[in-house]
Amino acid sequence: MLHLLRKKACLKKLISGPGLTAVALCCSLLSAAQFSKVELNMPDHDTKPYYFGITLGANLARFQVDLHPQFLLSDSVYVAEPVNSGGFTLGLNATTRLSNRFQLRFNPQLMFIERNIFYKLKYPDMDNQTSVTKKVESVIMTFPLQLKFQSDRIGNFRVYTLAGFKADIDMASNARKKRAEDLVKIDGFDYGPEFGIGFNFFFETFIFSPEIRISNGMRNIHSRDPNLKFSSVFDKIQSRQIIFTIHLEG
Repeated sequence: MLHLLRKKACLKKLISGPGLTAVALCCSLLSAAQFSKVELNMPDHDTKPYYFGITLGANLARFQVDLHPQFLLSDSVYVAEPVNSGGFTLGLNATTRLSNRFQLRFNPQLMFIERNIFYKLKYPDMDNQTSVTKKVESVIMTFPLQLKFQSDRIGNFRVYTLAGFKADIDMASNARKKRAEDLVKIDGFDYGPEFGIGFNFFFETFIFSPEIRISNGMRNIHSRDPNLKFSSVFDKIQSRQIIFTIHLEG
């Protein structure tokens, strides 16, 4: 029994002394070995001077309006409010590396947008309705130039923010003018700032980058016509968009 007790005492001394340190060191090495098993996809990507990709997305758009001072004197419309509407986006992107933190991206896109306006009429129209929603459909070619600020890469993940400026050309504006008596007249050119945040997920052969962006127009795109009842109630109309996009980059 003394022999057994001596063995237990030796074992206890080993665990409580240098043995405990060795066990802790082995656990640390094992954890580090397991962490190092995460393979780094596209390890040379950050050294590329430039790269390209495609853009797919959806947008939530609306008008920001200021009513005309003559609105209160109108004898046909007493409510005119913009309504949120959706659309989708297709595009290309080209990104050039400025430094480890900054990148410059050109991201031309074709945007299909529907921005609606709800009217409450004082008197029923020809269809005997006092509530009318007018659709303003647009096909916009937008040309954003954006500066990206990116974080350090954490394995196969990275976050970035962006700020930029855009120019928009509405290719459907001429078609709307032909039936302007029933719609709101909108100019075909706009410009404004953009701000957003996105995430890079690195895969073996491509980068998956979901992104959310706020895009605001600065111009008054309303061509007011006092002879049109649906258009004359507005003094100023500006564009507002929230854009959800997915970039697939190589």
